[in-house]
Order: sequence, then C-alpha cells, then structure tokens
Amino acid sequence: MKLCFNQATTLENSNLAKDLELCDKQGYDYIEIRTMDKLPEYLKENSLDQLAEFFRTHHIKPLAFNALVFFNNRDEAGYKQIINEFKEMMEAAKKLGVKYVVAVPLVTQQKILKQHIKSSCVHVLKELSDIAQPYGVKIAVEFVGHPQCTVNTFGQAYDIVETVNRENVGLVLDCFHFHAMGSDLEDLKKADGSKIFILHIDDTEDFPIGFLTDEDRVWPGLGAIDLDSILSTLKQIGFSEVVSVELFRPEYYKMDAEVAIKVAKETTVKVVSKHYDLQPI
Repeated sequence: MKLCFNQATTLENSNLAKDLELCDKQGYDYIEIRTMDKLPEYLKENSLDQLAEFFRTHHIKPLAFNALVFFNNRDEAGYKQIINEFKEMMEAAKKLGVKYVVAVPLVTQQKILKQHIKSSCVHVLKELSDIAQPYGVKIAVEFVGHPQCTVNTFGQAYDIVETVNRENVGLVLDCFHFHAMGSDLEDLKKADGSKIFILHIDDTEDFPIGFLTDEDRVWPGLGAIDLDSILSTLKQIGFSEVVSVELFRPEYYKMDAEVAIKVAKETTVKVVSKHYDLQPI
C-alpha cells in the first residue's frame, strides 16, 4: 500500500510548496492537493508548469484534487458551476498527472428525501464520469459522517456508486466519517474493494454518534475508532491502494509543519503496517 498526505493535516501551518518539500523528505508517495485554498494560493506566485516539473523531478506524486464540493442537489446555477469547475480540474489534472478528484456531497440544513439525494448523485456522477473518461481521471465520492450531509454513511454512498456502475466512479473511505455516523462494518464486508479508491486514515475522541466534528480528529491509533477492524476488513475485500492521512486538529496546526508531517507518518505506519506492507520510516 502506498502512503499519501492530505493537506488538511497542515491546513493552517503550511502551504503547498512547503508540504511538497517536507512530504518528499519524509518519503510519502503521494499528496492530496487542496483545490479550495492551497492550490490557488500556490498559483499566485507559481504556475502549473512549475508544479508539474516538481512532480517530474521528485519521488512524491499527486494523488487527488480535494475537492469538488457539494456536487449534488444543486439549483441550476450551482449545477452549472460544478460542471465548469470539474472541467477546469480535468485540464489541470492532465497537466499534473492527478489520478482522482474527490467529490463531496451537499451539506445542508434542508431536509431532502433519500430518493432525491440518490437520483441527483447518480445523475451528476454519470455526467462527471463522461467528462473525466477521456482524461483517465477517476471520481472518488467521499461521504461525510455528519447529520447534515446528504450522503453520510458508507452503505448509502456505496449504493449510489453501485447504481452509477462506472469504472471511474468509486469511494473515499474516511475512517472518521465511517465512525462518526455509525456506518455498518457488515456493509463494508459485503463491498467490492475495487470500488474504494482512497482510504483516509485518522482517529477521533470518543463522542457520541452525530456529535463528532472534524476538529475532534486525533492521530491514527490514539482515539476511539476501531481501525484494526476497518483495515482488516478492507484487506479481506481486496483493497490495497493508497492510505492518506487527514486530520483537522486545531492544536496540531500549532505544531511545526515538519514535526506534524513526521508524526502523521509515524502514527499512520504504526497502525496500518499491522495489516499492510508500507515503506518503513
């Protein structure tokens, strides 16, 4: 299994250029590039060509653009915005060699029937699939373990991806989100491992289902998530691609970025290496 760094882990104490240098130094294989903030910040003083050159001349490579946000159940203007944003991502992905775009479902106070959520997700994902196909890019849908997210459990997300039934549409399984809304391990056991494109590794403080927020995340292995059960099940169903460490812990943002990136790798390797082969520290 390959090791990846998600830029949320150093959201407030680093930038893309710094993350790349430090992650390459620590031996990470991949990075997830935040398109909402870190990439635009980088492009104020640099170009995509310069970023592509960095990837050509270093070990670390781009795994995913994170993220295409709130892709489903939008009004007409919002829908057009999502399609245009995705098309722009495809051109940048082609230049950089990005493999995936993470797609995040709508988070809203509005109550939407599950059948309408599913139909919207399926419709948009099929269109995105058609757009992405010539570029060789895959779409990784990330359900969010929060009551106000329209797709908030593994079972719901997997049903949507199965209905779409495209080779370039699959899932991100984030351990925090899996735990946060009580996703069923039995649903994971019945899943096709090839439909899971990226594993987000993290842990959390032990708050009740429905109350957890991203800020409750802690280093892998230091919290309440049954990571061993998730990892052993993933191995059983044939998943062996990429594990990406992703945290949003305010106190971690106060750390030196290099220390945070090193600790992220050390804690991830300690947990994951019990189930998969990873490059040693």
